[in-house]
Amino acid sequence: MSYNFVQGLGPGSFTALPGRSANLLSGSIQILFNNATQTMSGTITDLRFPFGVYLPRYIAGNSQPLALNSLLQAGGSFRKHNISFKFIKEKKQQFLFCSMLWLIAVIILLFLYCVLILLYRFWWGRLQPVQVPPSFKPSVHFTVLIPARNEEQTIAACLQSIEQLNYPKHLLEVNVIDDFSEDATTAVVQQFNNVRLIQLKDVVKEKINSYKKKAIETGIEAATGDYIVTTDADCIVPNNWLLYFAWLIEKKQAEFIAAPVAMKEASSFIKLFQSLDFLSLQGITAASVGAGFHSMCNGANLCYSKKAFTAVDGFKEVDHIASGDDMLLMHKIHKRFPGKIAYCHSAESIVLTNPVETVGEFFRQRIRWASKADKYDDKRIFWALLLVYLLNVFLLALLVAGFFKPPLWILLMASLLIKTIVELIFLIPVAGFFNKRYLLFWFPFMQPFHIVYTVVAGWLGKFSNYSWKGREVK
Repeated sequence: MSYNFVQGLGPGSFTALPGRSANLLSGSIQILFNNATQTMSGTITDLRFPFGVYLPRYIAGNSQPLALNSLLQAGGSFRKHNISFKFIKEKKQQFLFCSMLWLIAVIILLFLYCVLILLYRFWWGRLQPVQVPPSFKPSVHFTVLIPARNEEQTIAACLQSIEQLNYPKHLLEVNVIDDFSEDATTAVVQQFNNVRLIQLKDVVKEKINSYKKKAIETGIEAATGDYIVTTDADCIVPNNWLLYFAWLIEKKQAEFIAAPVAMKEASSFIKLFQSLDFLSLQGITAASVGAGFHSMCNGANLCYSKKAFTAVDGFKEVDHIASGDDMLLMHKIHKRFPGKIAYCHSAESIVLTNPVETVGEFFRQRIRWASKADKYDDKRIFWALLLVYLLNVFLLALLVAGFFKPPLWILLMASLLIKTIVELIFLIPVAGFFNKRYLLFWFPFMQPFHIVYTVVAGWLGKFSNYSWKGREVK
């Protein structure tokens, strides 16, 4: 707002009327008249005072008395007709107030985030490695389920790795559920004699929102095994995969087992970024499940009893949600069978999965994952996700605001430094477990990209539709 000062109504008093606004130096004009002082902050265009004193607009570049121009640029005072003017260079109080609030918010969020990450680090350190003795003879009957849609390029390698499993063949069944594939996926599967192919198109006759959940349900209905193991068609499973699940089932009577997943080797920027992001997610999964803090898992490496799936009515009440065939089911089983959730902490159980090829595919995948964030009945993970999201929103806002107020970048750099150090304290042992410490060299450089991706994917996951494997998903 700009002001015209008109005739004084008495010693030290002035009437201020709105005038035209203009952009000028931030600060205030201090006016001294008859020993009374009045301060006006903001942009001043015209000054008119008693005694007929008139000073033209002092916008930089306009014609104006040199003394006043110098005064405005450097600070100082100007006196005429017993009226003193003093220009005080200062930060706008509103900016200072907002900056302080922002600083407090960032400090609080960063503190809570660091506490959470350090808790994950503590819980990771308490994980006990799963070790199966050589004398162990398994007796658990498994059905491996592989939902597949347009996977002709990858599913053969997946099925070959399953054929090579170190597990009694009479205790193993493999069901591939073809999800309306438009390529040669079914033809590839039919080349494997010990694999049952189930066509989802024989079951689903109308459009639904979660084909993968329906595929898993269909596979379980046809399963003969007592325990269900799920993986994805682009995954490679380790030789002793089922042996470790069987050990946990027989020794701990686990009803649901989460297990580690890692990205295959990659060299491009987007694949390196995925590997680092996925590494942190897997570390949090292991730490949180091991501590019983909140539900978290990945459908590429899961095991649960058919009895538990039936007891919780499968995906009932969450079958309208496009994703969540892993974590939403996990929490349902956790509520029904408390104390029966386990994590298979062994490098012998790591399943390898393919990173996506492009930035677009990556965002669509992460948007799909984020779309279930507010659907969790487990509020512990909801609040953890909200904390992470809000911190990244504030950091991104600092990045943008820094272009207008560069001092804010100091706060941003300090926050990123603290965040990076704390995350590395957690990630170094996690990367060692997955044999991926070489990736940590890139971790600090990925921080800005991770902030942007978290904010964008989280927002779009909540408020937009997305496309996945040729389908538009709500």
